Amino acid sequence: MLKKTVLLADDHTMVAEGIKNLIGDEYEVIAIVEDGNTLVQKAKELKPDIIVSDISMPIMNGLNASEKIIATNKDVKIILLTMHPELKYAMKALDIGVHGYLLKHAAPEELLTALKTVLVNRTYITPTLAADIMDAYKNNQGNSGDPLDVLTSRQRQVLQLLVESHSAKEIANILNVSSRTVEFHKYKMVEVLKLKSANELVPFAIKNGLV
Repeated sequence: MLKKTVLLADDHTMVAEGIKNLIGDEYEVIAIVEDGNTLVQKAKELKPDIIVSDISMPIMNGLNASEKIIATNKDVKIILLTMHPELKYAMKALDIGVHGYLLKHAAPEELLTALKTVLVNRTYITPTLAADIMDAYKNNQGNSGDPLDVLTSRQRQVLQLLVESHSAKEIANILNVSSRTVEFHKYKMVEVLKLKSANELVPFAIKNGLV
């Protein structure tokens, strides 16, 4: 019987290798990537059965990458790992259709359980957060309420790169667009977020948990 294929995404090589060693007996790890942009590309190219991804990654975070992948591939199962225990991240993940959500400090056996769960078309949420998430939805708080949701995926990508201290020219090179296009995205973000100037973009993003 062929092993199910897994694509790993984490910008910490030791973490990714640890996960590979953990699941290697039961699953075939076909690639490890270090940023969300590459994750989207490799998911399209390799068509894995499962993606296990960190949320906090450079260029494009795991949530935004997952949203892009799910939009074009409804069959792939995505499990997100995070250091963030805040409900808003978990609820955002559920809203975009992610299949599993675990905290990074969970026991290794929990990831193995999550992998088995998503493969039978069920959703796995770490027990640490499951009850709070259910309560939030029952109280009509299903919407993540993220003020950054008004941004397009490209705008969020530009904003994340700004948070990572890249200049407009560096962002243009990373995204393969012109510097003028980057400046236009900054202008539009100031407009839709109702900020006073581009100088407020990074503080606003950090305050609202852009990862």
